[in-house]
Amino acid sequence: MLDIKKTIEGEKAFFALSGRVDSVTAPELEKEVKASINDITELTIDMKELDYISSAGLRVLLAAQKQMNKQGKMTILNVNETIMEIFEVTGFSEILTIE
Repeated sequence: MLDIKKTIEGEKAFFALSGRVDSVTAPELEKEVKASINDITELTIDMKELDYISSAGLRVLLAAQKQMNKQGKMTILNVNETIMEIFEVTGFSEILTIE
């Protein structure tokens, strides 16, 4: 189960994720992100309530990061210890801006 709360204000998009991003829910997140970031210069993803992210979720983040590199910046907030470990093992901690 994944819950996505999306807020767009001008050129800023904010996503608050809760639950799990896995092979079942990643396509939903991908659809929401792709539909939202065309005219955005700042993308923020809050993972405070996120319990788990799979390789499918990592692919969505990577695609969003590549897009945002061309048009602005992407920031990941409130990453828990479990997800940070996944980011570190996969090298995503070097690619993503995590605060």
